[in-house]
Amino acid sequence: MTDKPKIIFAEGCFDGFEGTEEELAAMLADIHQMAENGTLFQNATPVDESDEEFIKFMQSKVQPRQ
Repeated sequence: MTDKPKIIFAEGCFDGFEGTEEELAAMLADIHQMAENGTLFQNATPVDESDEEFIKFMQSKVQPRQ
């Protein structure tokens, strides 16, 4: 038996979401379902610590909360 993956969302990551609470709940349920059945990880792109340029690019996309 394998443990269920634990999904933690960064604080404020949905602040800019434009939709209803029901749409957000459905999207989160889909994410959890994909994690449980493995499709989330099958479609993931591994990033190695040596991919410094990509990591810096992704960090530049993070906007601080206001």
